[in-house]
Amino acid sequence: MSEAITRIVIVGGGSAGWLTAAVLAAEHGAAGSVSITVIESPDVPTVGVGEGTWPTMRDTLRRIGVAETDFIRACDATFKQGSQFVGWVDGKDHDAYLHPFVLPQGFLDANLVAGWMQSDARYADMVSFQPHLCAAGKAPKQLATPEYAAVANYAYHLDAGKFGVFLRTHCTETLGVRHLADHVLAVNAADNGDIASLQTRDHSSLEGDLFIDCTGGRALLLGQHYGIDSIGVRDVLFNDRAVAVQVPYASADAPIACQTISTAQRDGWTWDIGLSARRGVGLVYASEHTDDDAAEAALFDYVEASGGPPAAQLPTPARIAFEPGYRRVSWHRNCVAVGMAAGFVEPLEASSLALVELAAASLADQLPATRADMDLVARRFNEAFAYRWQRVIDFLKLHYALSQRDDSAYWRRHRRDDTLPDSLRDLLQLWRTQPPSRYDLVRVEEVFPSASYHYILYGMGFRPQLRAGRASDDIRRAAMHFREAADLARRMLPALPTHRELIDHIHAHGLPKI
Repeated sequence: MSEAITRIVIVGGGSAGWLTAAVLAAEHGAAGSVSITVIESPDVPTVGVGEGTWPTMRDTLRRIGVAETDFIRACDATFKQGSQFVGWVDGKDHDAYLHPFVLPQGFLDANLVAGWMQSDARYADMVSFQPHLCAAGKAPKQLATPEYAAVANYAYHLDAGKFGVFLRTHCTETLGVRHLADHVLAVNAADNGDIASLQTRDHSSLEGDLFIDCTGGRALLLGQHYGIDSIGVRDVLFNDRAVAVQVPYASADAPIACQTISTAQRDGWTWDIGLSARRGVGLVYASEHTDDDAAEAALFDYVEASGGPPAAQLPTPARIAFEPGYRRVSWHRNCVAVGMAAGFVEPLEASSLALVELAAASLADQLPATRADMDLVARRFNEAFAYRWQRVIDFLKLHYALSQRDDSAYWRRHRRDDTLPDSLRDLLQLWRTQPPSRYDLVRVEEVFPSASYHYILYGMGFRPQLRAGRASDDIRRAAMHFREAADLARRMLPALPTHRELIDHIHAHGLPKI
């Protein structure tokens, strides 16, 4: 059990497989002590959705040595400054708020909630300049801002299919990753229960010391071979279907939204993501509450209402089924699952790629030197990701649990107490008298920080009964930070290009190098 870990085999490509390969190769491949092979079946297509990211993707791309200009050009990528939620509060006029990526101004200095409650303004609009940039269609950086630098914090929207191809090219041509286009026929076990090798169709046996399962919902290694079951969360998050379509812009110079637009529908919600050459639009829904044909009709209605062409001019939408949940453990023996093989709950707030990034970084940073170390690392990995999955579930459920929509059984059921996780119920009780803080979220690498909970809670109209304490001082200091946020917005708006202008500039001229 003291054998050195020198051969890593990743089964499955797509965004999860190639991103994991890139991070591992950038960290360990250059020294030549670790070889990385990705085996990708030519018979299994990737899902091709998952077009939103978190700001962590900037650090990940920089870590693997990718030029931001090349990435944006190759992946039809655009900038994402947050998520806008339309119709989630009560479905009435002016029902919209933003979850931006910039921290509230003065977030660590004052109790902003006490000051915000003295006004009728939307929370994010008052505490941050970023919602005003999004409303005006402004980019998060200037034309001369170097790669990965920002005026306003940002992530990306991207073409998921092109992203996987881009990463594969970078891995094989720059990072030394070996690529096998082959189909896995069987998993060969070692005497101690580890995976010894994979039997392939065209390349005989493929041996390895650590196997990473990136085979999506099939979970070929962790699920099918080892029988690690999933913890289902359908009783909390009901969505289990999606229908998606690519929508052309009306013209080549059409504005590009720099926020994901998530619009509540009768039995689910639509995502609307603006790329450089098209929009990616989809509807997520629960099969217990509506059927596939009705969901597709609702998707077409949304596309046409939002300025897209009628259904007859659109391609056939992709239909995607998933079972919301996550594996009981992600790492078992010498096999670790990443991406949908480890779990998937739903696309709200783009947590899927963020979890892939966290998993890849954890593997790269803690890669065990020997098999004897592997079980220790696996135990910590499993503990960390069990916590992260629960936090993701709590955060996503928060969006639904606070809604006052009453137009369907779907929304009324989401408010029922028996659909709330105990952990979220406890937090909501605390938050009636105090804002979310670092004491509620105790890990160093939280998927969603306390500021994100602020944006959703107060964007959804949650009104706490704060304890008196230093109320007058908090209100005074908050007012100062509100003025700072408003002043930043006034200065940034005329200084920043539109999102379309920046994207066109990058395609024509690129971004300056740091």
